[in-house]
Amino acid sequence: MTMTSIKQYFGEDHDRLDGLFTEFQGLKRQDAAAAKLKFKAFITGLSRHIVWEEEILFPLFEERTGMTNSGPTEIMRQEHLMIKKYLDAIHDKVRVADPESDLDEKALLDVLKAHNMKEEQILYPAIDAGLDADAIRGIKASMDALPEERYAVCCGGAGHAH
Repeated sequence: MTMTSIKQYFGEDHDRLDGLFTEFQGLKRQDAAAAKLKFKAFITGLSRHIVWEEEILFPLFEERTGMTNSGPTEIMRQEHLMIKKYLDAIHDKVRVADPESDLDEKALLDVLKAHNMKEEQILYPAIDAGLDADAIRGIKASMDALPEERYAVCCGGAGHAH
């Protein structure tokens, strides 16, 4: 994906992740191995997305606005903790090929839907304001430079998601 704006790039990543999760849900009762692969791609991608936000985007927003330990980024961080809780619960079931994760999946999707909407409608446009092409390239380079172990959380990965 080419990054022309934060809103465009991260919105497309939200859509990509939603697709992976939907595929996982469709497979989990029919093909546990295939479902596990989709979930692994989902959890790794979502964890990377969260690390990008918490380590690159949120500090940029906070530096610009002076809002640290309060405001939208603090709410997003709290929601990231809730997302991680549901991800962990689903992951525990995926590990043992138990498809009975519907309640945790619903809770996760409820949080993600509202969370993504706030990011796409409020936070990302605020970050985009005043960014030129060079700044966007710099942000993308910072994202690309993050080592995989910062977000590889599935199946023996050493990193962690917030």
